[in-house]
Amino acid sequence: MRSLLSALLALTLPIFPTGPAGAWPLDGYPDTGIRRLEYDRLVVAGEFQGTAPPVGARLPTSAIDLRLTGLADLDLPTPDPAFTDEIKGLLGVNADVYALAVLDLSDLDDITYAEWRGDYHQNVGSVGKLVAVLGLLQALADTWPEDTGQRWEVMKQTPVIADSFSQSDHHTVRFYDPDSRTTHRRSIAIDDEASLFEYLDWTVSVSSNSAAAMVMREAMLLRELGQDYPPDNEAIPGILDGLGSSGRTTLFQETFWAPMARNGIDLADFRQGSFFTRGGKARVNGGGDSYATVRALALYALRMEQGRLVDEWSSRQLKRLLYLTERRIRYASSPKLRDAAVWFKSGSLYGCKEEPGFDCGAYRGNVRNYMNSLAIVEQEVDGQRIHYISALISNKLRENAAVAHQNLGGAVHELILARHAAN
Repeated sequence: MRSLLSALLALTLPIFPTGPAGAWPLDGYPDTGIRRLEYDRLVVAGEFQGTAPPVGARLPTSAIDLRLTGLADLDLPTPDPAFTDEIKGLLGVNADVYALAVLDLSDLDDITYAEWRGDYHQNVGSVGKLVAVLGLLQALADTWPEDTGQRWEVMKQTPVIADSFSQSDHHTVRFYDPDSRTTHRRSIAIDDEASLFEYLDWTVSVSSNSAAAMVMREAMLLRELGQDYPPDNEAIPGILDGLGSSGRTTLFQETFWAPMARNGIDLADFRQGSFFTRGGKARVNGGGDSYATVRALALYALRMEQGRLVDEWSSRQLKRLLYLTERRIRYASSPKLRDAAVWFKSGSLYGCKEEPGFDCGAYRGNVRNYMNSLAIVEQEVDGQRIHYISALISNKLRENAAVAHQNLGGAVHELILARHAAN
């Protein structure tokens, strides 16, 4: 395996402007105001005790960019039968409770796609937060179509104060004070204040339901108010209440459903139908179910790599947010991916009932056991650039789905490496 320095140099591309200076992700606290990034940087630098991110999660800003902007017309190819047989083979006897799509982009002259149960629909849990983030980015672009600097300033400078929309959530987020260099973790509480950028980071990096609900509230306000956003905090309840129940549902769909369709994602195959918190659902009826297919997830990632989710600027911010997860979990936690750069989002839903002799619990439900993963993986191995998109959905009851996805993440990676070993 190459050294970290070699890997960084191999993956580095020219820097594209993303804001006033554009220096993020891990080194991005000065530009973004995301305080967690400064904590993580200090851990990597050895100035703080803590768990440092793996080698593949330490790339500089210049290495985190869109890879397919020159292939804007590319669509998901017709599934290759031989490749599909290979990826289906990874699922073994449980293939019928899994869906898997893999787009191999390692050789741009021979892009190959494999798909097993590509049209199978399932609630994908927190993967639906990709819809929430897209809704905000689309609203920003529609409000300031020619001014990415203003979009950046809105994300960085807008204070967001948690209200009942945020409640409640078991996920904890990191609160870090750069001045005192103190840190603690807890769930988001009412009246917690942070920038819109930090709420975006918490939505993606630790999959906070509370943060996602606040991002969705802000996206709806931005869609409603346009350049009059942000409103005074005291005015927010009146703005939303004034719409009435049906008006809030319409605004929800204009904010989160319409952008999916506008960006080429079929709502019949990927949709977020509600808020992620009880408080949010009590205030806004989204008006539909939530679900996705692996085909739609792979297409979402492809469109992002092409710069076609809203625009190149928005796609680039989204990709950098997906890189900055606090921990690699589930699919992305495979030891085989330690040295690879991974962009991912996962989500789970499980349900239990009494069953003699079985200890039901997190990620091993016996009523439902949904586990869902979307990952983009890049790595330089012996002069060969590896780049692929993988989308995985499962509902295998009574197994630890987090471990199953971890194992499959490693197996897919080994399969891709083997496909290009002789090239």
